[in-house]
Amino acid sequence: MAKANILIDNDKVKVTEWSFEVGDSTGHHIHKYNYIVVPMLDGELIIVDKDNNETISKLTKGGAYYRDKGVEHNVFNHNNSPYSFIEIELIK
Repeated sequence: MAKANILIDNDKVKVTEWSFEVGDSTGHHIHKYNYIVVPMLDGELIIVDKDNNETISKLTKGGAYYRDKGVEHNVFNHNNSPYSFIEIELIK
């Protein structure tokens, strides 16, 4: 299971560093807030949605992206080495 290291948690934002060993996943979850992801490394993640559809997401170090709340998925490390990203949840 991926490890979540909470860096900031207040009434406006929650910032979490997610660290994955090879094959680790976040576990199935639904995002309650809009969020931004900032990859810490180049790499690939497998995204499995609520209908069990798989997508390979190719990420670039520092290539931030935004998603609206309500996303439901499980995220797997698809690399041959550990992987990490920063997730910023926009609470307010």
